[in-house]
Amino acid sequence: MDLGLNDDELVACVSCGLCLPHCPTFVITGRDTESPRGRIALMRAVQNEDAPVTDDLIRSMETCVQCRGCETACPSAVPFGHLMEGTRAALAGAGRITPRWQRLALKGLRHRWLLMAGSTLLALAIRLRLVPTRRLGLPARMPLRRPPLRTSGNDVWLFTGCVMDAWQRDVHLAVQRVLEAAGVGVEPTGAAAPCCGALHIHAGLESETKDMAHRVMAGLSGDDRPILVDAAGCGAALKDYGHLLGTDEARAFSARVYDVHEWLAGHLDELRSRHPVAPLDLTVAVQDPCHLRHVQRAHQAVPEVLAPFVTRVVALDDDGLCCGAGGAYSVMEAELSRAIRERKTAAVARSGASVVASANPGCSLHLAATGLDVRHPLELVDQALSSSRA
Repeated sequence: MDLGLNDDELVACVSCGLCLPHCPTFVITGRDTESPRGRIALMRAVQNEDAPVTDDLIRSMETCVQCRGCETACPSAVPFGHLMEGTRAALAGAGRITPRWQRLALKGLRHRWLLMAGSTLLALAIRLRLVPTRRLGLPARMPLRRPPLRTSGNDVWLFTGCVMDAWQRDVHLAVQRVLEAAGVGVEPTGAAAPCCGALHIHAGLESETKDMAHRVMAGLSGDDRPILVDAAGCGAALKDYGHLLGTDEARAFSARVYDVHEWLAGHLDELRSRHPVAPLDLTVAVQDPCHLRHVQRAHQAVPEVLAPFVTRVVALDDDGLCCGAGGAYSVMEAELSRAIRERKTAAVARSGASVVASANPGCSLHLAATGLDVRHPLELVDQALSSSRA
């Protein structure tokens, strides 16, 4: 089977093993087939040696969280994320992964009205205790109503996306208030860019992801405004449109995309001069979402932005190991996801923090399901700014 992978990228891995301590599945299972080098060896065997696509190979690929922690550790700069995305696209195209129910669920993210209606029904079912939220990795409560997002200017776009807008619109509202406090006019993207396609590319649905990328680019065309993103997974997907589509237009679009903390770090002095505040009396542990730390490489901006607004910011001592959320991974591979999460919650306990700051909705929901107090970093900044105004 031809996986359509770049042979130069495949042979770049020399199986040195430096990635192993940074792979959450290998750390849990100890199996080489559930490590980056083991998975790449299987990709090579299928593409170049006509090895069959066995159930064991499928299992190896399906258990990958796609956290890309191996990329940060790799001295040879092996683009594991792109190799995994290509492999999953080939397997999904052959009908070997991504079942029909998952494809239908992901298709719904492309239709904003359907997502909002479905999320409202789900919120009602959760309130009536008709849904096993813990087993499915869903939040214990979801909003029945969502305050409207309003445009306050045209300095920047605020990318609102799909699931986060339906389930955590309060985060978008807090982020918008912080940006406005820095003197920035904000236009939420709303229906102009309903979904970035991050969950779809992870599932191997490459053609659908490309369609959504074109739709997002068309919706946000016509100016060069920065596109600020407050969800790490969405930011990583938007920044990768240049690679996904391979056009100059897509590369120019991706160059406009910033994680909101990355952008705000350059405007922090203005925010603080406009609104001097007393920091919140909190010790906050920063959990780096993998797509902020390993893909965007912008995670250092989070503690930089957060530090002036809380009494203490602490880093976790697990070297950024994945929390196990992985988009839909916590549903598709629930047992392994929970085992990975236990290592993260142990690191939080060792930190002594009372609050965890996480800049990605999947991570925050996954960790909050254990009882941790998890908030978006800019929710804490907004709280500090609000306290100063009271």
